[in-house]
Amino acid sequence: MRQFAALYAQLDATTSTSAKLAAMQRYFADAPPADAAWGLYFLLGHRLKRVIPPTRLRDWISQLTGLSPALVEDSYAHVGDLAETVALLLDARLDRIAPDQASAPPLHECVALLQSLAGADPDLQRDTVFAWWQQLPFEQCFLFTKLLTGALRVGVSAGLAARALAAQSGVDVAVMQHRLMGEWQPSAAAFTALQAVAPAQQSPSQPYPFCLAQPLDDAAPDAVGPADAFLAEWKWDGIRGQLIRREGQCWLWSRGEELLNGRFPEIEAAAASLPDGCVLDGEVLAWKDGAVAPFALLQTRIGRKAPGKKTLADAPLIFMPYDLLELDGVDLRAQPLQQRRSALAALCDRSAFTPSPTIDAQNWDALRAQREQARQRGVEGLMLKRRDSVYGAGRKAGLWWKWKVDALTIDCVLVYAQAGHGRRSNLYTDYTLAVWSGDALVPVAKAYSGLTDADLVAMDRWIRAHTLEKFGPVRSVEPLQVFEIAFEGIQASPRHKAGVALRFPRIARWRQDKPAAEADTLDNVRALIGR
Repeated sequence: MRQFAALYAQLDATTSTSAKLAAMQRYFADAPPADAAWGLYFLLGHRLKRVIPPTRLRDWISQLTGLSPALVEDSYAHVGDLAETVALLLDARLDRIAPDQASAPPLHECVALLQSLAGADPDLQRDTVFAWWQQLPFEQCFLFTKLLTGALRVGVSAGLAARALAAQSGVDVAVMQHRLMGEWQPSAAAFTALQAVAPAQQSPSQPYPFCLAQPLDDAAPDAVGPADAFLAEWKWDGIRGQLIRREGQCWLWSRGEELLNGRFPEIEAAAASLPDGCVLDGEVLAWKDGAVAPFALLQTRIGRKAPGKKTLADAPLIFMPYDLLELDGVDLRAQPLQQRRSALAALCDRSAFTPSPTIDAQNWDALRAQREQARQRGVEGLMLKRRDSVYGAGRKAGLWWKWKVDALTIDCVLVYAQAGHGRRSNLYTDYTLAVWSGDALVPVAKAYSGLTDADLVAMDRWIRAHTLEKFGPVRSVEPLQVFEIAFEGIQASPRHKAGVALRFPRIARWRQDKPAAEADTLDNVRALIGR
């Protein structure tokens, strides 16, 4: 546990990719396999389920330190991170053991202990947590509490972690990424198998790493090359996934490596028409009357693990394939896209699937005209893929591009602010934004991103000086600041006070040139529904 806590601190202290890679390589080389397996699991973005509610942990830290609950709450509101609050308060109130003298339980034992506490008697939970809090030095206490709350996030991407392990073990990066896809479970044996240079037996459910696209600058699309070098498709607004048919079974994986089996039975039924040894890359879409339906309809299906007949009838889904990664058990990813698409078309002719249509346009002006129709078609824009491109892992420069339509925008007034988390925990960075409905301001969105660090510092200073009321960690502020927010879509929503829900809202710019009275109205916002 000492080694992973030290790694976590090193990763948090730097923004250098090379420094992060070096730190992870050292960790994988030095940590015992059982610990390294769990360290890798967390580096890949996985988390443990929360064992104990945060409110109970705040009560316990009050009991252990003798501090009043109000002071603990104020400390938490100021720090913004519960695990850091716990570690700081314990350091200040207890005679802690020096880090070099502390017994360091292995990480895998810590994980096993936490898993055993789930559902245990509350008194046993409290006594166990107290014992660990008292014996662990700051860094390890912080990590232990992060694991306890299920809130551990490490500042690296899964791809970077795979690169580090590949470099340390001498395995090709693409091979390592493939081995880590799907239901990889941490254990000493599994970690050792990952590092084996010789190929290991893969599970039939194993997906491939997804090939990703780069955003295309609308100002100069021709900078990436001639238009006829690319195959153009619609950028669908659905759930990207890989549909696998092997050994008489099928599996549907999301891009986030979540197994979706059982949620979309109509897609699994259609997969029975595919031959064994087949993997499709495509999109799960809501589909009605021969056309794609809004993403909101698909959302009604996402959380249902066993949909009933009415749900299936009200929100029918399809899987729209746009690439063929494996056929008859043969990996096709190294073949050029044009060849894979031809094989996909032939496969779809004898199965229950229809491939994503390609767009016939020979120059950038023609493609731009097609892109301008995207919103009316219910899609997000265009995908542009080099006809000679292989199917790589992650983003490969110059191969695939996403040319999305311009976002919708409105001008809103800041009405509430809350402190952020992590490095932003001392700044008010989370904003609630509103529009006018008559003489009243009605909240329509929350936004957490889009401003520069300098803007955030300036806004934090302004928020503290113009606070009207405090509601725990939230402050209401004078309605004077205007922000232009961008979003991908809008729909009617009876669950929201404004009657609308915005998709992926973020701050586009701080409108210091505009008075609050000139911000948008709720009628203006509602008029965007259907666009």
